[in-house]
Amino acid sequence: MKVHKYGDNIDTDVIIPARYLNSSALSHLAEHCMEDADKDFAKTVRKGDFIVGGENFGCGSSREHAPLAIKACGVKAVIAKSFARIFYRNAINIGLSIVVCPEAVDRINDGDELDIDFDSGVITDITTGEKFSGDAFPPFIRSIIEKGGLLNNIDSFI
Repeated sequence: MKVHKYGDNIDTDVIIPARYLNSSALSHLAEHCMEDADKDFAKTVRKGDFIVGGENFGCGSSREHAPLAIKACGVKAVIAKSFARIFYRNAINIGLSIVVCPEAVDRINDGDELDIDFDSGVITDITTGEKFSGDAFPPFIRSIIEKGGLLNNIDSFI
């Protein structure tokens, strides 16, 4: 699906501005996702699309609303050069797929079509035919993400 590409240091206040945190309804968060960086994002994003970001994606506050807003929009995965540690952990906790792959970020363009094999970490830019090796998660973390987050995966640990 289609890429929505952004730069470095996309913080949680850009992902979901604080003025919209008066509701935790996922549909409300999705309506306002990324609007301070891209006013048309919520109108143009489609289920299965990707966000590609630069360094330190998700920096800022520790709120889980940021990855929740992205997931609620139907984004399949966020690919970045690096993630802020709290965003990285929150994304796994709520079941949002994230992939670290600096080479892909440098070569993928806004609007390109992608596919990802999450088991191997291979990202395919369908538009250009290029393939990139991203960091794949071990099976136990993939299980958390595939089940929709940590709470949905608790039975695996009991």
